[in-house]
Amino acid sequence: MDEKLSLSDGEWKLMNLLWDSSPRTVAQLVKAMADDTGWSKATIFIMLGRLAEKGAVRVETGGRSKLYHAAVPRDQVAARETEQFLNKVYHGSLQLMVSSMAGQKALSQSDIEELYEILRRAEQEANEP
Repeated sequence: MDEKLSLSDGEWKLMNLLWDSSPRTVAQLVKAMADDTGWSKATIFIMLGRLAEKGAVRVETGGRSKLYHAAVPRDQVAARETEQFLNKVYHGSLQLMVSSMAGQKALSQSDIEELYEILRRAEQEANEP
């Protein structure tokens, strides 16, 4: 996978379907996205072609219909997108992002507890030999 893989909002929608249940045919993708996007078969086919060029989707031929598979793991793409977002919006500062969210009262008590747990685990891992 290209380390600079970046997905548009529409590409994320398609990839999420493939990550959740893969492989899928174009017809299955059109049906799954009908209510959310109303995209035509041609639109989805073009987007799948772009995703294949980027290395995000693998196409399996041989049967009656082509099958489309996610070719990259979701967590790898999400990590890259998160890094890009953090750099673009908060100049790479996780502290600024969390401070902004806390200042806007966007964090629930459950979110705060989960963040504490994540930080405890990170601290433990950092202190392991």
